[in-house]
Amino acid sequence: MISSLRGSVLSAGPDTLVLDVSGVGFAVAVPPDLARTARVGEELFVHTTLIVRDDAMSLFGFATREELDVFGVLLGVSGVGPKSALGVLSGMTIDQIAEAVAAEDDKPFRKVSGIGPKTAKLIAVQLQGRLQAPVPSAPRGSAPAPAVSEQVVAAVAGLGWPEKTAREAVAQAAETASEADRSSVQALLRVTLAVLGPAQSGGARG
Repeated sequence: MISSLRGSVLSAGPDTLVLDVSGVGFAVAVPPDLARTARVGEELFVHTTLIVRDDAMSLFGFATREELDVFGVLLGVSGVGPKSALGVLSGMTIDQIAEAVAAEDDKPFRKVSGIGPKTAKLIAVQLQGRLQAPVPSAPRGSAPAPAVSEQVVAAVAGLGWPEKTAREAVAQAAETASEADRSSVQALLRVTLAVLGPAQSGGARG
């Protein structure tokens, strides 16, 4: 089982990366947010899972362990394949997925390409009790919970930015993030990566 990869980005598509790990190129399907932040020639770390089928072996990668875990839970739902599970994580945050499941609301899942009404309903029903409920929002304007911010700093550093730069970006992201985003590792990571942005990434890492 290939549980993680760290290597140089050889190429980046809309939802696929090729990582050079010790001279071997690994094609990895990733959420679009991660693909957009990847830069050719720079080092990247991803948590991965290998999906083996009769006709193919495919790697799926994520910036955080939390995303990988939810991906695995989604694959346990009848009718949900790897591409559909990746589509859910591309269109919704982990907290949004958990909130929809807690409310047995299948509407958000129907908006995902490749997921029909029946499968959307199955996701809302079969994931009951399998996802952690969202953390209550912090008071407006407050900093994210230490555990959340530290996980985001670690994830950003794992993507190649210096720890100091990662901490500064997380702090800046927390100032503009919503209450819900500040309590979610995945959501705060998205805001932080937006703060770092393509324009700053070269200088931040080099």
